[in-house]
Order: sequence, then structure tokens, then C-alpha cells
Amino acid sequence: MNLFVVRLKELLVNKGKLQKDVCVELGISKQKLSKWKTGYNEPSLDELIMIASYFDVSVDYLLGLEDDSGTKTDIVKISKEKDE
Repeated sequence: MNLFVVRLKELLVNKGKLQKDVCVELGISKQKLSKWKTGYNEPSLDELIMIASYFDVSVDYLLGLEDDSGTKTDIVKISKEKDE
């Protein structure tokens, strides 16, 4: 199973999101999300960016290129604290 599939499933559970709600909020079909979750299809680059933005993670995290699931918000907060 590819890391995108694993990460997508983890994000859905950890963020407490229902599949139907994600589909409505992202404007995608239930079939599309289901195919991503099973690894049958992979999202396009634009879709990856949309998913990353929705879950507040990086595309690199979704693809398994980085292990830190820290949100973009966490990174900005840490950066601001460092500057103070």
C-alpha cells in the first residue's frame, strides 16, 4: 500500500472527518475519494494540493516524503516563537 493511501486514511480518522463531508467540502465524488483510499487511483497534482490544504498538511507529507505531520499552522507558530 502506498504512503498516500495510508496518510489519507490516517488524516480522515485523526481529523474526525466523514467521507461524505470531505467529498462535499472538496467538491469531489464519493467514488473518487473511495478510489484514492483504496489506491485504485491517485490524485492529480492540483488535487494533492487541495487535499493538503484541506487537512492543513504539506503535499510532501501526503506523499510520504516527510514524516512530520505537523500542520502548517504549527510551523508558522514555531517560527514566530523563535523570532520572539
